[in-house]
Amino acid sequence: KTDFINFINDQEWKSIEPVSSWFGPSSFLMSSMSALFQLSMWIRHGHGYLTENLGIPVWGSYALFGLATLFSGLILGLVSEAFGPD
Repeated sequence: KTDFINFINDQEWKSIEPVSSWFGPSSFLMSSMSALFQLSMWIRHGHGYLTENLGIPVWGSYALFGLATLFSGLILGLVSEAFGPD
């Protein structure tokens, strides 16, 4: 607490450089990181639902998420091939 009060009173905060816009909260990079974090939380909740509520074994939940990852990659590959440059 004392260090923080000294930081304010001595105006040490003036010597700190501001965060660049690239790392700002509304930047593309931070928005992407937030989306990845939200996706990981959704996967965690989905795993909990599958194992706790539906009684699927842990390895079964991992297998389902693995298959979903493979099929989503397949679909994205097919779409990019179909609509990509010739």
